[in-house]
Amino acid sequence: MDASVNRIPSSKDERAFLIGIKTGFEGQKELEYSLEELSMLVKTAGGVVAGTIIIKREKIDPAYVFGRGYVDRIREIVEEKSIRLIVFDLNGIRPAQIRNLEDLLKCRVIGRHEVILDIFARRARSSEAKMQVELAQLKYILPRLKGLGGVLSRLGGGIGTRGPGEKMLETDRRHIQRRIKTLTDKMRRQSRHRETVRKSRAAVITGAVVGYTNAGKSSLINLLAKDDLFVEDRLFATLDSYTRSVYLNPGLSTLLTDTVGFIRNLPANLIESFRSTLEDIARADYLVHVVDITAADVSVNIATVNHELNHIDCGEKPVIVFLNKTDLLDDESIVELTRGDFRDAVSGSVHTGVGIEALKIRIAETVALIEAKTKKITGSENI
Repeated sequence: MDASVNRIPSSKDERAFLIGIKTGFEGQKELEYSLEELSMLVKTAGGVVAGTIIIKREKIDPAYVFGRGYVDRIREIVEEKSIRLIVFDLNGIRPAQIRNLEDLLKCRVIGRHEVILDIFARRARSSEAKMQVELAQLKYILPRLKGLGGVLSRLGGGIGTRGPGEKMLETDRRHIQRRIKTLTDKMRRQSRHRETVRKSRAAVITGAVVGYTNAGKSSLINLLAKDDLFVEDRLFATLDSYTRSVYLNPGLSTLLTDTVGFIRNLPANLIESFRSTLEDIARADYLVHVVDITAADVSVNIATVNHELNHIDCGEKPVIVFLNKTDLLDDESIVELTRGDFRDAVSGSVHTGVGIEALKIRIAETVALIEAKTKKITGSENI
């Protein structure tokens, strides 16, 4: 049986205990920020965080992650706080480690990877998003089938178990591979359709709104386009990309596309599955990078987004940085400190509307420059 099988039926609000592992390479603050973010992820997935702990280790134990000496201590916490779920702030937990811990702790054990997959499964609304999530789930499951007899049925549901791909958890490797191929083919057809739509919009300058998850991207597009895209103060509220027309000034408009947010340690197979959505970023003429200025670690969030943009070859595109949520700051000097790395950044708040006109002016200037450059290139080709 698979190590990640849920052996204990879970309630609607799972009580979870979060564990961070410090191996000597990470800084203490960085670990605390990451654990705080994991807490937000678990809450977004419907869980209740009953406690957290950071365990120092020289290296990851191959059998129990944190070493057998900590097992009794964690088991006491599990019994005392009625914990039903242990979540490690790690992506690469091995099936054997999970199985060993579940046998000793008598509760489910998962990693950050599975929590993110669970949230994406909850958030998937369109048929394309559901296919993307299912594809990511199956790619995650497939390499864990070896030696487990292909038995992957869950007994009680809960975080890390739900989603469009859940019915596939009872299938064997061959069936999963067939399903992956079917989904991949469907995604290719979706990608071709997207390409057709993009060509029909080729005459209009298009921008993509990017940023860390929950930075306010959809809210910004709603304000600029006077639309009503789904907005919620939760991580990964938007999985589908939506394109809306924005009028910047009389005679000048642009298209803006809302995109899925980025996050630290985003699973590679999830990025791969959402590649068709990320193509909207790759094909955009310019980017609007929305930054949550109130985030605990703004610089890391910005670096994470830039890293992912470079990963999809978007590092050289014109970027307009918008420092959002300034209305929530007690100390406005934080804005100037952040602006130190982005002298041309526009600061403001989508909620109050402050800075939005300045942002529209900056977008209009960028669009005008791109149009002028495009005309110049086209003109030189015709000579």
